[in-house]
Amino acid sequence: MSKLTLEQEAARRRTFAIIAHPDAGKTTLTEHILLSGGAIRAAGAVRARGENRRTQSDWMKIEKERGISVSASVMTFEHTPADGMARMFNLLDTPGHEDFSEDTYRTLTAADCAIMVLDAAKGIEPQTLKLFEVCRLRDIPIITFINKLDREALDPLELLDEIASKLQLDPAPVWWPAQSGNRLRGMVEMNTGRFQPYARKIPGATEDAGHPPALPLSEAARYFEPGEHQELMDAAELVTGGYPAFDRQSFLEGHMTPVLWGSALRHFGIDELLAAIGEWAPPPKVMPARKEAPPETRNAPAPVELSIQPGSDEVTGFVFKVQANMDPNHRDRIAMFRMASGRFQRGMKLKVQNTGKALSVNAPIMFFASDRELAEDAFAGDVIGIPNHGVLRVGDSLSELGMIRFAGLPNFAPEILQRVRVKDPLKAKHLKKALDGLAEEGVTQLFRPEIGADFIVGAVGQLQFEVMADRLGEEYGLEVIFEHSPYAEARWIDGEKADVEDFMSKYRGQMARDIDQAPVFLAKSSWETGYVMERFPKVAFTKTKERG
Repeated sequence: MSKLTLEQEAARRRTFAIIAHPDAGKTTLTEHILLSGGAIRAAGAVRARGENRRTQSDWMKIEKERGISVSASVMTFEHTPADGMARMFNLLDTPGHEDFSEDTYRTLTAADCAIMVLDAAKGIEPQTLKLFEVCRLRDIPIITFINKLDREALDPLELLDEIASKLQLDPAPVWWPAQSGNRLRGMVEMNTGRFQPYARKIPGATEDAGHPPALPLSEAARYFEPGEHQELMDAAELVTGGYPAFDRQSFLEGHMTPVLWGSALRHFGIDELLAAIGEWAPPPKVMPARKEAPPETRNAPAPVELSIQPGSDEVTGFVFKVQANMDPNHRDRIAMFRMASGRFQRGMKLKVQNTGKALSVNAPIMFFASDRELAEDAFAGDVIGIPNHGVLRVGDSLSELGMIRFAGLPNFAPEILQRVRVKDPLKAKHLKKALDGLAEEGVTQLFRPEIGADFIVGAVGQLQFEVMADRLGEEYGLEVIFEHSPYAEARWIDGEKADVEDFMSKYRGQMARDIDQAPVFLAKSSWETGYVMERFPKVAFTKTKERG
């Protein structure tokens, strides 16, 4: 049992997400942070061959085959850095592919800080920009890690200028690289002058000898070719004068990003990044919420706005993701619960605010990608898995008294709508159950037309349909076919009951229900969406819907 107070336990938590454009090296970086933190003994190759270890964070079959992340995963580990303060890290690995941006968005609601990974040869790419905007909307401070220094890279000054111009952030270089690719010598810490040499891997060697120990830059001439040592000292002086020193308050307020460099593949710069996360990333923050009785409560008092302090006694939190079949042998269904306050203990009863249902949490799980172990206790900032059979959904708020409601998580209108059917007609009932499960996870969205027996599934991009087909086959034994649907857009509708019913009666053939039974209008074109919005001004047609 912990001897620390609730405030002290919360203060030593660091819950952070890793965001990047596909192929910037995000999953490899995740592996090496786990290695640096002592959580694993060997980092797996992202595109591993034969009997090589697969990556810890990519655990689905399709992720292992393609070397991409298509699902957010959570990894928890404890690490004691040089300052002697043992910290608990909750690492949220997000999909980089834009087709899974909704999953990434939901995961970022559980993060207090983000690590933005940039490819040193490419700089800021389109998906990085989109993910950055999400972080800015949620006031999430960002640490920048410029990866792949072991390959030829853009000029470091050019990369910093791009961060300043495209992201409107003040870049504060904490380290500065000495060249890149085959000429990479190492990097220097700006405020101390400490130089960390880089050692190339010897071709054909099975063991990686690692990098030489750090030393003062003034004593590091032996690691350089003639002229390079002085060149780095001059560059460091120039950068010190031209860029602001790191200021933690400015970073926490979202005005500044500390910039670190390295090579995840060569485990270079990773210890320094982990130390920066421990020292600078914020502990769990105060969360806005409402004190509100569950629906259907008689004579319920009016909702009251309040702030949840991480050190509060009552256990509170929200579900930001549901993952089914992490262990196909057990057909399990796990809700990922981000704690906002209190001390959770195994066996506790928690209540779901929007249903009033009580839940005994007897087998809570701490995650390590697809591996898991029982969690005896947890504190604000921690992410625990709650096994359940359909009781919990994305966006649900849980607390001991069942009266705390956090802001719901958004569903976005899909960009592609397709009809799905199973090859074996006798398995139609199984298909409905499987589609419901995947829709609850947020893999795709499911719409059931009011007329007919079709299943219409919606997604942001084509890769989501491929993942869906793969999982339906692997986890449910269903071979499915996706067919073109007559619909181009989906819009949730809302308004006065009479106005909504009037609209629905006139467009009955294009009305559907989502997984929460909310009414959805399926338009055949964007022109039709505009036409009905003009014709029915009292009905709201929305692209987003709050869940929870």
